[in-house]
Amino acid sequence: MKRFLFLFMTLLLTILPVTTVHTSAETPMESMVRIVHASPDTPSVDIYLNDEQVVSEASFSDVSDYLSVPEGTNTVDIYASGTKGQKDPVLSASVNVKGGMTYTLAAANTLQNLELEVLEDDMGITRGKAKIRVSHFAPDAPAVNVGVKNGDVLFNNLAFKQTTEYKELKPNTYDLTVTTADGNQLELDLSGTRLAENTVYTVLAISTGDQLEALILEDQSMMPSEMPKTGMGGTAANSPLDAVKYMAAGAALITIAAFVFRRKHA
Repeated sequence: MKRFLFLFMTLLLTILPVTTVHTSAETPMESMVRIVHASPDTPSVDIYLNDEQVVSEASFSDVSDYLSVPEGTNTVDIYASGTKGQKDPVLSASVNVKGGMTYTLAAANTLQNLELEVLEDDMGITRGKAKIRVSHFAPDAPAVNVGVKNGDVLFNNLAFKQTTEYKELKPNTYDLTVTTADGNQLELDLSGTRLAENTVYTVLAISTGDQLEALILEDQSMMPSEMPKTGMGGTAANSPLDAVKYMAAGAALITIAAFVFRRKHA
């Protein structure tokens, strides 16, 4: 019996550290990205992430689903549709992402000056609130204010390629307006914009020629108590908490074995 208990405790002490290391190292954190075609004069495109095609024939104002990518540096290559292997990409960029985070990647500006704008999406939200931010991706539009018609200005003096911080609002249907920064000229009427509770929005101001329009994206729609700890649509697996659980369980087993051993030899 003494020999058995000794072997049992030795085995536990050997396995537990290996299990802990295996758990944390086996599955590195992933990130999520979505890609927006926000360039008014760029034709339809095929988009590649890390040399794998993820989007085909995306046209202006198209938005991909959230796509899973590994933590760290990822390559984004955008080609005019059907030209990979024949022509150079219209845009190549490297994007460094943090594990467990979500991002919006916008191919913005004119074709001649095409660039990738990287926005970090924040899925956290106060229960019962709506949350919104605005990005200005209309290359020919002046700096703008975004606010409620005959009411408060929510975001002011937003210039091209700028993105506001998120702002939490009471869920409601709002008559939003986009005006020039001096407030004298209406650029876009967004009356009837519904902002639902427990939902996060990104609004992209884009343009086709001289016509400004808004692309309203839903970043997240979920009860706060259900929101993923990783911020990417799923709960974190194999986290440091799992390692703690393994260690606690092992310690409990060792304690029980030692107790039995002492009673046997009392």
